[in-house]
Order: sequence, then C-alpha cells, then structure tokens
Amino acid sequence: MTYTRAIGIGAGKILYSIVRVLALWRIHPNVLTFIGLLINIGAAILLGSGKFFYAGLVIIGAGLFDMVDGRVARETQRVTRFGAFFDSVVDRYSDLALLMGLLVYYANINRNFYVVLTAVVMTASVMISYTRARAENVIPSCKAGFLERPERIVLFIIGALFDRMAAILWVIAVLGNITVIHRMIHTWDVTKAMEAEEESATKVLSSTVGGR
Repeated sequence: MTYTRAIGIGAGKILYSIVRVLALWRIHPNVLTFIGLLINIGAAILLGSGKFFYAGLVIIGAGLFDMVDGRVARETQRVTRFGAFFDSVVDRYSDLALLMGLLVYYANINRNFYVVLTAVVMTASVMISYTRARAENVIPSCKAGFLERPERIVLFIIGALFDRMAAILWVIAVLGNITVIHRMIHTWDVTKAMEAEEESATKVLSSTVGGR
C-alpha cells in the first residue's frame, strides 16, 4: 500500500467518524451548511485584514463542514431537494465572501489593479456556476471544464497559506473564464446534437404518416 493510499484511507475513516458523531447528535445538515458559511465569513474578515495564513487555516475548517453536510444528510436520511438547493446557494455566498475580503484588502493597500483582478475572479466564479445551472435547463448535464468549486477552494487555500494569492488570482481568472467558455461550447454541441435528433425524428414521423 502506498503512502498516499494509506493517508486517503485514514482521512476517510476520520471523516466517517465525524459524520457518525454529527448524525448521532441529530444536527440538521442545513445547519452544518450555514455554519460553514459563517466560518468562511470569518476567513473573509481575516483576508480583509491581510492575515492570509490564518485565513487559509480557517478556510480548511470551513471545507470540513462543506464535506460533511451532504454525508450527514445521507446518514440521517434527510436528503431533500431543498437541501441541495440551499447548499448550492450558500456555497456561492461563501465564495463571494472570501473574494470580498480580498477586495477590501487590496483596496486598503491601494492596489487598484488587483481590485479589478479580484472582481474578474468573482465574475468567473459566479459564471462557472451559472452556466452549469442554466445549461442543465436545456441539456441533461454540464460538468465540462476543469475549474469547479473544489479546485478553486484548493487554489485559494494554497494562495493564502503560502502567500501567493496574487499568482493564484491570475490562475483562477484565466482558468475560470476558460471553464465558462468550455461549458458554453459543450452546451452548443449538445443542443445542436439534440436538435438534429429531433429534426431527424420529425422527418421519419412525417414520412411514416405520409406513406399511410
């Protein structure tokens, strides 16, 4: 067994134990989701004051709640459509809170360029989620693109812990907008294929009816 495999198994067992304890305490999954938001707001305050390293540690703590809320919902048989919706909405607020913390920080130190760059990252983060949500109204699934929320959070943590936030913002800005474009192209391809199938089916039906 490799070290990474052993670490993965150990982390999985710890996570399962936490889920079991939270399930026994009968804590509602939506409460866990909301607590995660509050912790991220705390991290945003730290970011705004320039305490990046501590903010990174707090974001890791918030990520724990993000990982367990769904598992607790399944463990306690409280999986609901509203719960999934609530989790998605709160995730957006959490992401924006962290970026607003950075906006405050860069504005306070008069780094106007990075204020704009953070705003670009904020826009990309929202549009990644929006394009998927909007696309899945017309196609079955739209998970195309690399930079989904877990990847963005990991990058954010790296930037905070290792004081490389400026570089990370560039990465998220570029890859985030590429992900949006990728999802638009994917949706274009799928909708065109669906329309072609519908047109073909209509022609077959018309020819069948006309031949009777």
